[in-house]
Amino acid sequence: MTDQRQQAEKTQQGPIRMHDPAPMPVVGEAGVVERDGRKALIDRFGRHIDYVRLSVTDRCDFRCVYCMTEDMQFLPRKQILSLEEIHRVARSFTELGVDKLRITGGEPMVRNNVMSLFRDLGALPGLRELLLTTNGNQLQKFAQPLRDAGVNRINISIDSLDAERFARISRVGKLENVLKGIEAARQAGFERIKLNAVIMRGYNDDEVLGLTRFALDRGIDIAFIEEMPLGESSDHEREDTLCSNDWVREQIEAEYSLLPSAATTAGPSRYYQVPGHDSRIGFISPVSHNFCGDCNRVRVTVEGRLLLCLGNEHSVDLREVLRDEQADDAVLRDRIVKAMDIKPMRHHFYNPEHAQPIRLMNMTGG
Repeated sequence: MTDQRQQAEKTQQGPIRMHDPAPMPVVGEAGVVERDGRKALIDRFGRHIDYVRLSVTDRCDFRCVYCMTEDMQFLPRKQILSLEEIHRVARSFTELGVDKLRITGGEPMVRNNVMSLFRDLGALPGLRELLLTTNGNQLQKFAQPLRDAGVNRINISIDSLDAERFARISRVGKLENVLKGIEAARQAGFERIKLNAVIMRGYNDDEVLGLTRFALDRGIDIAFIEEMPLGESSDHEREDTLCSNDWVREQIEAEYSLLPSAATTAGPSRYYQVPGHDSRIGFISPVSHNFCGDCNRVRVTVEGRLLLCLGNEHSVDLREVLRDEQADDAVLRDRIVKAMDIKPMRHHFYNPEHAQPIRLMNMTGG
């Protein structure tokens, strides 16, 4: 057993406490309503869906242990949506009142000609926020063009500040490239930059404070994310490496005061402020603190499946409509609206009484 794993077991005693909310009642039919003079897409629990995550590829130039298996088999080109089809989906959502779009992957910046999509999305009427999640590996080249295309905010995944450990977690990534990418993003002038870190027992659980200091020193945000049981990892048993954000927060509060922040973003982070710093410290805790009652988002996979919940398999095929020559945008919008009726109340991560998703994160859309 490694020294790191021994230290992890000393500091990670006991099972993760689950904080489940009371069930939400069904309040009516899903559909499109008027709210504050704007269209609003509503599910049957009354949740306003104003945020869509669009995957543009299942491929990536990394092979992170929590996201992919080591020997990934990627989708053939004919099964993935074209950039024009992705734009059509995005336009249809904005016509239904969605005003926040996030481009995800895989790694979005490995998709050929993806900058043309960013420019087209940035020009969509009614869109308030165009967001990107990336591993940062190619930001030296793309940070400024992305900002010029209209990307407001950017999330950059970084799970270690140690080059050797970073290579172990990403399998093929070079920390130096990501650090240069973060600096390029800072220079490009995005409204906010947020680092995303998945903390895993025995991998990087001793880097919580180091990652926090890194963000604070640069005036950028950081969010700590609990590892989710999406697909079967070829590298580890997920329950063995799972670190709760309650524990992560305790590590930070050993050195810093965390004050609740009123800041909100499109996603599920719960933010705190460190006095004297502009950075926000966020916690995304889908395992230990279910936040489904506030869910405002859906995903579209690169295959064109409208995924209604990250932790369930409820989905609707949009590619079928996109490739039907007889189906216009009205048919596409109608299928999206009807899909809201099957958006489930919540997920059940790590609950043996419920089936767990079998798709990996790169197939889901990060």
